Amino acid sequence: MKYNRILLKLSGEALMGQQQYGIDATRLMQYAEEIKKVAATGTQVAVVIGGGNIFRGVQAEAFGLDRVQGDYMGMLATVINSMALQSALEKLDVNTRLLSGVTIQRVCEPYIRRRALRHLEKGRVVIFGAGIGSPYFTTDSAASLRAIEIEADVVLKGTRVDGIYTADPEKDPTAVRYPQITFDEVMAKKLNVMDMTAFTLCKENNLPIIVFDMNKEGNLQRLLDGESVGTLVSMHGAVPTEPADAHHSSLQPALKQTPGEQA
Repeated sequence: MKYNRILLKLSGEALMGQQQYGIDATRLMQYAEEIKKVAATGTQVAVVIGGGNIFRGVQAEAFGLDRVQGDYMGMLATVINSMALQSALEKLDVNTRLLSGVTIQRVCEPYIRRRALRHLEKGRVVIFGAGIGSPYFTTDSAASLRAIEIEADVVLKGTRVDGIYTADPEKDPTAVRYPQITFDEVMAKKLNVMDMTAFTLCKENNLPIIVFDMNKEGNLQRLLDGESVGTLVSMHGAVPTEPADAHHSSLQPALKQTPGEQA
């Protein structure tokens, strides 16, 4: 195994499956089964999940709502998704703990860093809900911050696509995928990986990011087994265990992949 402790970031939209809204039970159980297999190998797993399948804070202004109020509504949406994932995992006999950035005593524990670490050390899957508990921060930012706090080895951003592309493949048929790329190259090329706050947190703390297709069965396990899955973003654009070559540019796209939405 390449990583002992991971932070898995899932999008709320992915939970919709083929639906237009809400949670698709089949997709939810698929994610739970993938996480169970990884946790069974001894890898410590933490999860942050978005709430876009229910409500996104940025929608508030379009509805005429206050942005801060809207962000808190979005946080509650992530708690709903987190509870659903927790229930799915426990149905598979996986020990879990749900920690929330917003205190909701009836359904989840308050986020305390040392408590989260203790749960991970005991082999429990830890789910972080409600973002970081403050408005104006996305769940990407929450994933980056929590990963740094728990000293995760990597942030795994599970999406519906198989990595980072030179452009949006749905709009540009010539778009190609990067197997690996540096933080600086992502910023120079203005590629869409995470919001800038989340991305900068990872860059400044030398925390690698891997963007991969979570919807393809077995991808999460293959990635942790060391296979080349998705796109690795790191300080040197190469696997962290390999020596960095300061004179080599990693900005070399892979062969064209199946078109999909840019990460």
